Amino acid sequence: MILVVGATGMVGREICRRLVDRGTPVRALVREVSDPVKVASLRELGAEIVMGDLRDRASLVRACAGADAVITTVSSMPFSYVPGVNDIATTDLAGARSLVAAASTAGVRRFVYMSFSGNLDVPMPLRDAKRAIEAELRASGLDVTILRPSCFMEVWLSPAVGFDPVAGTITVYGEGTAPISWIAVDDVAEFAVQSLEAPAACNATLELGGPRPISPLEVVAIFEGVAGRRFTVTHVPEATLAAQQAEATDPMAQSFAALMRCCAAGDAIPMAALLEAMPVRLTSVEDYAAKVLGRVPALASART
Repeated sequence: MILVVGATGMVGREICRRLVDRGTPVRALVREVSDPVKVASLRELGAEIVMGDLRDRASLVRACAGADAVITTVSSMPFSYVPGVNDIATTDLAGARSLVAAASTAGVRRFVYMSFSGNLDVPMPLRDAKRAIEAELRASGLDVTILRPSCFMEVWLSPAVGFDPVAGTITVYGEGTAPISWIAVDDVAEFAVQSLEAPAACNATLELGGPRPISPLEVVAIFEGVAGRRFTVTHVPEATLAAQQAEATDPMAQSFAALMRCCAAGDAIPMAALLEAMPVRLTSVEDYAAKVLGRVPALASART
């Protein structure tokens, strides 16, 4: 039995689906306030639904009971941030710490934890929380896999952060020339599932990226090629991002500004060695552009 924490999120739902497709029993932790439509979809998949909350240690111990492994993708960012209820201190730090303790108490064998790229290392509350949990996991005595994905296409190449190819308007952080190993949700989910058994993933930190690093301006050109038109591109200078971070008054705003600075600096992750040990057919930016814009690109997708 695999317990998935964050099961109603983008990555968590896909992990549940892939586990069920493999015939693996899945238990999905959901909260009382979780979207009932998403909970129903997990139940329809065949996942066992268990109610719990990262703020309730007893509920986590019950959820972990009898589980062979825990996969957690839960985070307060980027879309579910609620100060004092679902924030970095409550969810990403204290809640994750409670989950690690509950897994240890329940005798869980394997723990797969989703963090974020080691190259995205500008000081910020989210980074500090994630790195603290990584350190505690390494000292926990559990068999641990730490997943460190680069920038999610579904987040960073979306209107939520100013990348709107449908409207034809794009916000680029910094000069836009530093390569980033954009990665798809589905691919991170596949790495998470494979991490349960892959020897290369046991007690390892896996830096995850897409097929090849591509700069934001190259991404814009790919989307323009698929759309068949030019976009309006606006640059946010790195100095502006640094000022936004310095002036931010809450941990989420501080962390988001810092992550934008990280995007401006780039995040190139070599994947060849990991793909030898854990074969995953990676989604390219060309694939994602075709999906978003509903067209097949003229050029074949680049893969490694």
